[in-house]
Amino acid sequence: MISQVFILSSQGDHLIYKDFRGEAGKDSINMFYEMVTSLSGAQPPVVMRNKNLNFIHVRHSGLYWVVSTKDNPSPFTIIEFLNSLCLQDTDYGYIQTTSTDILKNFIQTEAVTSKPFSLFDLSNVGLFGAETQQSKVAPSAAASRPIVASHGEQGGKNEIFVDVVERLSVVIGSNGVLMKADVEGEIRVKCYLPTCSEMRIGLNEEFSIGKSQLRGYGAAVRVDECSFHQAVKLDEFDTYRILKVCPSQGEQTLMQYQLSDELPCAPPFRLFPTVEKDYGSRLLIFLKLRCDLPPKRYVNDVQCISQTVARALLLFSLSQELSSPEQSAELQPRSKAVLWTIPRFPGGAQLSAVFKVEVPRLSSASLLEVGPISMSFELPKYTCTGLQVRFLRLSPTQPGLSQRWVRYVTHSDSYTIRI
Repeated sequence: MISQVFILSSQGDHLIYKDFRGEAGKDSINMFYEMVTSLSGAQPPVVMRNKNLNFIHVRHSGLYWVVSTKDNPSPFTIIEFLNSLCLQDTDYGYIQTTSTDILKNFIQTEAVTSKPFSLFDLSNVGLFGAETQQSKVAPSAAASRPIVASHGEQGGKNEIFVDVVERLSVVIGSNGVLMKADVEGEIRVKCYLPTCSEMRIGLNEEFSIGKSQLRGYGAAVRVDECSFHQAVKLDEFDTYRILKVCPSQGEQTLMQYQLSDELPCAPPFRLFPTVEKDYGSRLLIFLKLRCDLPPKRYVNDVQCISQTVARALLLFSLSQELSSPEQSAELQPRSKAVLWTIPRFPGGAQLSAVFKVEVPRLSSASLLEVGPISMSFELPKYTCTGLQVRFLRLSPTQPGLSQRWVRYVTHSDSYTIRI
């Protein structure tokens, strides 16, 4: 719980002061400044205590941004609050926020380290030979490590994560023609290095923004729009496609981009549906789903929601025939839909399902109301735009063993196929 928030200049001038609870007097500002200036060393501790009052501060642009409190809140929460300085998100001293970008940093998920390469273990052999330490890709759980260290590793690790995350939205017509395709992507950095003055991230040399002239000799990687974090230096971006930034501890979104109405590759899924009226009032839905990715690729957590007759008052029962035992299906009476779940879908594979739904007063005209099919999935180690990280270099060189992870993932919760 926060008692006070105030901002001081490096000379101790009072710039902004806000007292939320009246638990400490205004002389606490002078108390904090005297503590900071009396300490030896260039970097005073972030958390300090005087009598029964705790001070948590960060220094930015020559100013002290300070929170005082008589309780013992999490210093990481207070530091995150100071960095954003969202005073409107407080209510009588309690921080009020529902931002997922803030909350997800406190979800405890451990990093997964790839095993060392061995010539006697060819399980990680890639297209051009065995993968090296620089080409390791972090699994989804590893890239979600929080800022807060676990209890057993208070010192943290020399690690840095670069995530290339894309969100795919697709609409495919009943004739199989792609009607709409949008990709929204971003490059995120999670830094757990003790010191790093500069980081250089090299992207595809063929990366183009807008319908400009193609670059390089390889396949073009094009986006319509692109924006950068204010801390990113772009002096080498136009010529060499290199992003330079001085990363701070925690998570930053360095770049956001968008591609509309055009995909450089085919959509990952193709559906072949058949809807018929069986005997009586039984609706027969036959779905054949094909994954058009290369055989080495795979898709996780595939969910297909098939809308049945919208005007039906009740759906009595569901019988199913699935092509593999790992799949599952369930009837959702409230939304009048059938949910088909596939935990893992290999590239180049084709799966099928037959659903028989009892629909009261089913007629031939009711078949026109069936559909569309809505899908959601996660595609790891893949980007629809083809954006890749060529290299990741840190300056100065980190002492000891530092690990650099690169993760590519494509999500979709808006993949619609009309029947």
